[in-house]
Amino acid sequence: MKFVNWLYRAWSQPYSWLTLLKPLEWLYRAVVKRKFKRFQQSPELSYQAAVPVVIVGNITVGGTGKTPLILWLIEYCQQQQLSVGVISRGYGAKPPAYPWAVSASDSAAIAGDEPLLISQRSQVPVVIDPDRAQAARYLTEHYDVQLILSDDGLQHYRLARDCELVLIDGQRQLGNGYCLPCGPLREPAERLSSVDAVLFNGACDSAASFAFQVEPAAFIHLKTGERFSLDHFPQGQAVHAVAGIGNPQRFFNTLTALGYQAIPHAFADHAVFTGEEFNFADDLPVIMTEKDAVKCRAFAADNWWYLAVDARPTANFVAWWAEKLTELLQLPKEEQVNGSKTS
Repeated sequence: MKFVNWLYRAWSQPYSWLTLLKPLEWLYRAVVKRKFKRFQQSPELSYQAAVPVVIVGNITVGGTGKTPLILWLIEYCQQQQLSVGVISRGYGAKPPAYPWAVSASDSAAIAGDEPLLISQRSQVPVVIDPDRAQAARYLTEHYDVQLILSDDGLQHYRLARDCELVLIDGQRQLGNGYCLPCGPLREPAERLSSVDAVLFNGACDSAASFAFQVEPAAFIHLKTGERFSLDHFPQGQAVHAVAGIGNPQRFFNTLTALGYQAIPHAFADHAVFTGEEFNFADDLPVIMTEKDAVKCRAFAADNWWYLAVDARPTANFVAWWAEKLTELLQLPKEEQVNGSKTS
């Protein structure tokens, strides 16, 4: 994890020794641009699902808040009486076979942490498969859905898409603007001009830009599932903060902003836990992310909690999304979704 943090610091600088890798960056950039152009010019190479597909992805390495936003999109669609399903690569998952329909009772080892979290929170069908086209086909053949949300997959062009939402960390933004390995970009920055919407997680440069905040909602006790308010612990309470996510510092900062003394324990994104990692030499509360909690519930101790969070998009994005849903689903005018809803 220290190496990852160091790499992000290097990527945030406009000039560094990483520029020595510029020839590799040129090669990488050329390959991804050629791949994008190939699928643009030959749409028959992509699988077109029976229902609209919305990609929720990013062009940078690391976490950008996709899971909270996907959960918000699901909730919004459900409020509009729309049936939605989710597909995902299922990073780290080892199911008996692919494609795999995730059950809320699955273990994270079988389903992957993020797909399991989405399944448990939303109770919508979730299908995982490294081949997202195959996952989309399975989803529409086995479930009655009107819309597919793809967790990541922006660069998975074998799956045709009807809408692309790209999320950008408001703090890290695009780093130094270079592609891998010189910088954090999976695709050149100009790729953003071809997507349907760009959303900043947190602060953004313009009030007119789309953005969302990931806001803490409650503390959940891992063993009992009981829900407690954000002021459940005394102000200034020291807590062990556990985060195996793309940007753990964001989680630590959230706990600090709530008035707690966060003792940080950062792990790699999608880290596998056994419980031994949390044998701290005290009885202080252990607070983790919900993504980590789905992997730890089976062996949770009495003083383990997770912080549930919710995405809160800006009103201008909510209105845009309402219009986009109408367009995607080709609803008659009188059946348009309500653009005034903000939560």
